[in-house]
Amino acid sequence: MKIVFMGTPEFAVPSLQKLFEEGYDVEAVVTQPDKQKGRGMKLGFSPVKEVALKEGVEILQPEKIKNNQDFINRLKEISPDVIVVVAYGKILPEEILKLPKYGCINVHASLLPKYRGAAPINWAIINGEKETGITTMLMDKGLDTGDILLKKSIPILEEDDAETLHDKLSLLGAEVLIETLRRLKEGTLIPVKQDESQASYAPMLDKKMGHIDWNKSAEEIQNFIRGMKPWPGCYTFYGDTMLKIWKVQIVAYDGKEQSGTVLKSKEELIVKCGRDALKIAEIQQQGSKRMGIREYLIGHNIPEGTIFK
Repeated sequence: MKIVFMGTPEFAVPSLQKLFEEGYDVEAVVTQPDKQKGRGMKLGFSPVKEVALKEGVEILQPEKIKNNQDFINRLKEISPDVIVVVAYGKILPEEILKLPKYGCINVHASLLPKYRGAAPINWAIINGEKETGITTMLMDKGLDTGDILLKKSIPILEEDDAETLHDKLSLLGAEVLIETLRRLKEGTLIPVKQDESQASYAPMLDKKMGHIDWNKSAEEIQNFIRGMKPWPGCYTFYGDTMLKIWKVQIVAYDGKEQSGTVLKSKEELIVKCGRDALKIAEIQQQGSKRMGIREYLIGHNIPEGTIFK
């Protein structure tokens, strides 16, 4: 089965590596153009490009793919049986979607039709879902609206955050992809249309979204912090100082103080929420390093009764 692989970030790496391990004929890898990184602004490769370079496979990095006839002509020359797309970052035009014999297959990090879009892992945690998973689908011109090929679910554990769940789903994605390709070739997969009535959307995150609303329940805020980790992260303000909150525990509490009030600040830091309270376990003050709460409180005095904003 002749494959063109399209992907860019770390999430796509296990799927690409698995294709090589399983002996698939990966003719070319398409990934986003190199970007300047760090203070030196040196050009950096995408994680997918790093793998492609090690494997010595052809790498294509078009600035755009819509109306890019040179790129489309190269795909036609390769004439792939299937195009595998894992977190590539752009919607494919119909001319490309129709090109491969078995179509374009996307590996999506949710149980479609729930959480279509750019940040399905984060929003599943933020919304308090108890399970998530991987869906492979035949891509169409919509955003994650194609017919479903395979789905596999995993539980979202209390200790999971978006970082740990990302790693689990990237590995599961590789397994589901290989099974999808095998069964496609065997002709044992029947595409199933998505139930539009069950569809939801997982929009892209940005830094402004990380401001904690202490009026929400402790459970909601804990899910929010887990879902926004490691990026963009969550923060609150102590006066004019920004405090990033990385890890919390729920504490049962029914006091009447204003939400955001610091209830305890000796050896442990407990903050009142709209319902119950949160004990902060890891914190990072603006301009400082991330640290455990005991270490932080040795060098910082936050009076009880302070109200975080």
